Amino acid sequence: MTTTPPPVGPGPAGSQPQTNPLTLHGQYIKDLSFENPRAPQSLIEQKQPQLTLNVNVSTRQFEAKTFEVALSLEASAQTPEKEPLFMLELVYAGTVSLGEVPQEAFGPLLLIETPRLLFPFARAIVANATREAGFPPLNIAPVDFVALYRQQLEAAGGQIPGIPGGPVGHA
Repeated sequence: MTTTPPPVGPGPAGSQPQTNPLTLHGQYIKDLSFENPRAPQSLIEQKQPQLTLNVNVSTRQFEAKTFEVALSLEASAQTPEKEPLFMLELVYAGTVSLGEVPQEAFGPLLLIETPRLLFPFARAIVANATREAGFPPLNIAPVDFVALYRQQLEAAGGQIPGIPGGPVGHA
């Protein structure tokens, strides 16, 4: 029995070819800094550190639908006596293009979906940097980028930071 392939050609009348809503062109370390100010003493002491982590997402527009999305991670550890153990700053970025999507989708695609794609790579860089500095690897828990996006919208009065245009709809 032979199977005939479906006919090649346009789909149903009036349909257009599907385009990806988001295309990631490349990703890269934009900035990486690690300080270990008390080495080697900090590596000899075995005290439970107090960790602080800050995460931020920003965008920069290059063309009408091409953006750079930067995921900034700042991590620091200190002893219970407030002496610094390490300070790490990472800006991990990617360039993306948006497909034919409405303006209301720009914010969620750029500030939620793109950071979700970048995060595993940034997380690995942080873990490797802390391990290579002599500390146990810092494995960052998953980040709720939806909550972070809502905080940024609230702080910006409903405007998407880094994206020109009118007010944003509900995401």
